Amino acid sequence: MTVIELIERCSARLEEAGVSFGHGTDNAWDEAAWLVLWALGHPLDGLDDVAGQPLAPEQERRAQELVEQRIATRKPAAYLTREAWLQGVSFYVDERAIVPRSFIAELLADGTIDPWLSDRTRRVLDLCTGNGSLAVLAALAYPEVEVDAADISGDALAVAHINVERHQLGARIRLLRSDLLSQVAGPYDLILCNPPYVNARSMAALPPEYRAEPALALAGGEDGMDLVRRLLREAPQHMSEDAVLVLEIGNEREHFEAAFPRLEVVWLDTSAGADQVLLVTRAALLEAPRP
Repeated sequence: MTVIELIERCSARLEEAGVSFGHGTDNAWDEAAWLVLWALGHPLDGLDDVAGQPLAPEQERRAQELVEQRIATRKPAAYLTREAWLQGVSFYVDERAIVPRSFIAELLADGTIDPWLSDRTRRVLDLCTGNGSLAVLAALAYPEVEVDAADISGDALAVAHINVERHQLGARIRLLRSDLLSQVAGPYDLILCNPPYVNARSMAALPPEYRAEPALALAGGEDGMDLVRRLLREAPQHMSEDAVLVLEIGNEREHFEAAFPRLEVVWLDTSAGADQVLLVTRAALLEAPRP
């Protein structure tokens, strides 16, 4: 059996088992390719080079066992491989932190946020940092800034520490344990936040792969906006005069607009459309009525 034939067989097995995707892949074939290549020790972008390579029985067994583990545990592949990727950058992850998949990563990489920044942008806050991936990507995108990465979870910050050290950014990224903004100082020129925003009904319907993640990183209350309300109320006092907040709210735009009907925001285009991530200025936050 060749590598590509094994991937096709494992893809069919994942389809048959009815696993759920969304933690780095969105279909069985890509998930199978990830697991097979990782089990064989090949880079995930190296399939073309090894597709026709014949496999020894031991190699087949190792890859198939990993796929069967994925099916049996219903854990995201990233938890099994201890690795996740955002914008081509590798990050360590385990069950102590949510699997990184924020669309804010795209905006950092493609420069979408840049028009709202200036040569005075020096301090960045990555709030609800999880495994620290957005903090790392911000530091890589803006070499002149210093980044505070904050999270309420000590476990998540332990994972973030691994990634800060892995990318040799300890001199520019500071990890802070904080319940939202309670233990951060500022003022910040840019705040990035991918908070818990899943509404209660959606939380109850999550497939096992999502329930394998820390609920603390997902659950946003009845309408998903519990932490967002606190954040938008408290953020201005931690922002510089021209600062902006980039906020991910996933599929909760309807709930966001119901909670903040008079807040002026800019919806940013991502690969998932223009209703997943928004940008709001400090001025707009100060002008809007309190919810």
